[in-house]
Amino acid sequence: MTHTRRRSRRSALLVPSAALAVLAAAGCAGQPSVAVPTPSPEAAAYCGELHKALPKTVVGLERSDPGPDSVLTAGWGDGAIVLRCGVPRPAKMDDAQSEGVDADGVNWLLEQPDDAGPRFTTTYRKAYVEVTLGVEYAHDITPLSAFAVPVEETVPESL
Repeated sequence: MTHTRRRSRRSALLVPSAALAVLAAAGCAGQPSVAVPTPSPEAAAYCGELHKALPKTVVGLERSDPGPDSVLTAGWGDGAIVLRCGVPRPAKMDDAQSEGVDADGVNWLLEQPDDAGPRFTTTYRKAYVEVTLGVEYAHDITPLSAFAVPVEETVPESL
């Protein structure tokens, strides 16, 4: 008596599904994941316009947006530079001792987390734009220059 193993329909469907899940996870492995802000509708509209105006490259790094896909986030160099638009106003903006920089006419609040590269947030704008740089840019604001014109053109100043 010969025994033939029959593969059930269910197991035949699971094998390709599992393979696709592994491939999908592998494909996303290089892209960082970032928290998507939840701005007001007004700020979200400015962010949508900013997203369209952002450069394809920043300091030689190609654009590679993080997940999940959103017009409120963008990235360059697989996470070396990450932009989030519509973030909440940082509490540090209330501190008179906080540091700021001007990059080609756009003012940015500087925050230096202990375990990461610098984080900059625009000031005096109707939507707050945050740019996080990798540790390799700890003492270099050059990447911010790439965002000056898009921010100026799409996110109005506020008083």
